[in-house]
Amino acid sequence: MEQVQIERLLHTRFAKNLRNPFVQAVQQYQLIAPGDSIAVCISGGKDSALLALLLRDYQKHSGVPFTLTALAMDPGYDAVNRRQIVHNLAQLGLQVQMFETNVLQVAGNHAPENPCFLCAKMRRGYLYAEAQKRGCNKIALGHHYDDAIETVLMGLIYGGQIQAMLPRLQSANYEGMELIRPLYHVRERAVSEWVTATGLTFLPCACPAHTKEGNTKRAEIKALIAELAAKNPQIEANLLNAVKNVDTAKVLGWRDTNGRHSFLDRFV
Repeated sequence: MEQVQIERLLHTRFAKNLRNPFVQAVQQYQLIAPGDSIAVCISGGKDSALLALLLRDYQKHSGVPFTLTALAMDPGYDAVNRRQIVHNLAQLGLQVQMFETNVLQVAGNHAPENPCFLCAKMRRGYLYAEAQKRGCNKIALGHHYDDAIETVLMGLIYGGQIQAMLPRLQSANYEGMELIRPLYHVRERAVSEWVTATGLTFLPCACPAHTKEGNTKRAEIKALIAELAAKNPQIEANLLNAVKNVDTAKVLGWRDTNGRHSFLDRFV
């Protein structure tokens, strides 16, 4: 499919399920302000590619003046994956600045059984640093609604904590930098339908853990949510609502920038 046709899909067939929820998240969470310089981070997967197109579309039609830099990190792809990424970027008409790292090798060597956490942490650091070098004040990542609700349940079951994947986050290590997630209201199935419509092939993941992708904790959580939602569709929304409606008067403890607190503090 030609670039113009792919762009038109965002205003026709996928306006309701992609473009509208994207705009809703941007406006609801005030993700883009006049004068922003945003680095949209291209990973090679479908989510980040769609995000780049939606941001470019928003730049054209919203009336909000901001600059956009498409930034791609090669964490150590093999030649086949690298060619696939370059091909997709050309098909989408995206001018991308690419830089190279050895993230996959390091994550694979130091955490061979579960490299995802280390890989994500290293990627984030590189992206912040490279975006800042280019004068950007925000980096945009392609996490969507399903990522957000899976994170809530993963934290509860495997992390023993209640926390959300925030749509907007200030960097603790890079002054003046923010992370934004404009796909926060977009469903993964809508992204997959868009991929099918475009006829493009995206990289699922090139990390060392991809060979056991169906056996990861996130895959378990995704399957669990799907099973529960098949019986009660409201469960998906409830997961996200749970971290919007925390009643601090009815929790055993919490932590903030001042340290840890207990409900017993109220009895002192």
